[in-house]
Amino acid sequence: MRKKAIVLLSGGLDSATVVAIARSEGYDVHAISFQYGQRHDVELTAADKVVRHLGVSEHKTAELDLRLFGGSALTADIDVPKDRSDEDMSTDIPVTYVPARNTIFLSFALAYAEVVGAKDIFIGVNALDYSGYPDCRPEYIASFEETANLATKAGVTDDARIRIRTPLIDMTKAEIIKTGTKLGVDYAMTISCYDPDAQGNACGHCDSCALRKKGFYEAGLADPTRYQA
Repeated sequence: MRKKAIVLLSGGLDSATVVAIARSEGYDVHAISFQYGQRHDVELTAADKVVRHLGVSEHKTAELDLRLFGGSALTADIDVPKDRSDEDMSTDIPVTYVPARNTIFLSFALAYAEVVGAKDIFIGVNALDYSGYPDCRPEYIASFEETANLATKAGVTDDARIRIRTPLIDMTKAEIIKTGTKLGVDYAMTISCYDPDAQGNACGHCDSCALRKKGFYEAGLADPTRYQA
């Protein structure tokens, strides 16, 4: 029987690449996505496309509403920053940071992992081409992994430790795109935009769009993203 893995799947470029990586490593992939009140919930349509394209054993979408707390341009009536320079993106934590989001998502994934007997949880965090989110740092991931092995039945009774896998952590966006392309990811199915329109067309101006454009340019590959006119 193949080993199982949980993969957090947003429908974006990074998480789609992680699904492909997990499958290439021989994992039986169980994907989990989140409807959390995000303004860019068209990403869930993209996640469904990625699942069908790459093939996973099971795909679940958890529903929770982080608009209850707000505090982010993705979950509250706060403008998404546009057309920021690389310097601006590398200084402060932006308002698109959703408080404690990865902690919440990883906790759901951890529960899912216990139920299906998975010892590996994959998440597409990145410490290079990212917008300064504190829950994308290696030290955070290491800390959560330690918590996972202290706080679960599987962690304290089984021989194998629970691992939080971050295959993209040290990659540039260009390296991520090249890796996914080799593994057959169709990036036209994904969306990374923080402020897309209702048809799923990317704005082309938010931090995430800027990083995506830069990644395709530096990878020397055509960007298949549908941008707003």
